Amino acid sequence: MSEPSKEDELAGTEQPFVQHLMELRDRLLYCIYGILVGIALLMFWPGPDGLIDFIAHPIKEHMPPGAKLIAVGVFSPFFVPLKVLMMVAVLLVLPWLMYQIWAFVAPGLYSHEKKFALPLILFGSLLAYAGIAFVQFFVLGNMFKFIQHFTPSSVAATPDIASYVEAILSLYIAFAAAFQVPIVVMLLVRFGLVEIDKLKSFRGYFVVIAFIIAAVITPPDVISQLALAIPMCLLYEIGILGAGWFSKVSRAPEDAEAASTEVDKPAD
Repeated sequence: MSEPSKEDELAGTEQPFVQHLMELRDRLLYCIYGILVGIALLMFWPGPDGLIDFIAHPIKEHMPPGAKLIAVGVFSPFFVPLKVLMMVAVLLVLPWLMYQIWAFVAPGLYSHEKKFALPLILFGSLLAYAGIAFVQFFVLGNMFKFIQHFTPSSVAATPDIASYVEAILSLYIAFAAAFQVPIVVMLLVRFGLVEIDKLKSFRGYFVVIAFIIAAVITPPDVISQLALAIPMCLLYEIGILGAGWFSKVSRAPEDAEAASTEVDKPAD
């Protein structure tokens, strides 16, 4: 008995528009529930004070002894820890959020697409965590060390906590997004939008693009710009290496069989 075609596999799975809205509502509620659970866990440990101490550690290492971050705004002592708590909660449950996105679009995917969609989402989440960890444990410390060299001796470097949180949050988002380069490259090749040979010949242009992006979205210091541009170039190469393999393993069964038949066909 022959296997069903792609059209047969998804035949009759169409749902009314209202049904899609209800499904979207449920997935959004699941996302909110997950974030609330993350907030509850972080409130228990390490708590808002512990989170603030953790994210402020890179800059406090390069401040004068005994100096502290200050809160200029009237409501900053309340809203800034709350903002940090929500931000870390979202990062904590990121795989759960990505799973909800996958679950929403999964009914419209073929079986061979479902097999690689979930691992791809998990891989993207790990890359996002890697980008954020890279910022926290390498970029921030070296960036503030570089900046402190230009601080006059008569100036006390005591930054505002609200501006500091806003700055590092933008860096977290920038690096988490930039570390998705391998995912983007593999998907471009998988869906036939570009060929691997074209990506290889585009290397030089991508290096220029990476440094332009780094110059635009990072603070005006050479440390953070290099720290973003260089990993993007390395991740681009990783994406090229994984694109060929990913295209093969995620190919539809009938396409893989046709390709195998084409390879095994004797030459005229």
